[in-house]
Amino acid sequence: MTLIGVGKVGSRVAQISSALGIEVVGHRRTTGGPVPVGVSRVVDAAGLDAELPDTDLLVIAAPDTPETKNLVDRRRLGLLPPRAVVVNIGRGSLIDEPALTEMLAEGRLRGAALDVFAEEPLPPDNPLWRMPNVIISPHSASTVTQENDRLVDLFIENLHRYLAGVPLINQFDHSRRY
Repeated sequence: MTLIGVGKVGSRVAQISSALGIEVVGHRRTTGGPVPVGVSRVVDAAGLDAELPDTDLLVIAAPDTPETKNLVDRRRLGLLPPRAVVVNIGRGSLIDEPALTEMLAEGRLRGAALDVFAEEPLPPDNPLWRMPNVIISPHSASTVTQENDRLVDLFIENLHRYLAGVPLINQFDHSRRY
């Protein structure tokens, strides 16, 4: 597996996947720093192209930033072998959706599991709906029963932190855009 984005979501994907015996190569902007649990090694943008021809499963779990926009473009999709499956649980802007659709239709990729799209909701006439090698899920984490309770707990914790003058949890970093 090549995993683009090894933040909270990506790291969890790596932990679960490696526990199932899948070798996970992580991708992030820089290769410095600790290697997340479950990741065998980390590559940066320069090393990503070398990993793609050996990738069985490409998982995208990165945020939408200027650096990640169209990161998986037509050229990079073309580096994947025909056996590859693409999973996007990050943002629709990270992948060239028309190129992905074309390659799936032509059998140049085995399949895709997509939770996010360039346009959401995915229009009813989009050909991805009709492809037997595509799984579509509704980019809706809030359907998890505990989600609202977790959000309220986080809000209350951050309110206490704000009133106490201590750093908040999950602050948006304007320089990183997430």
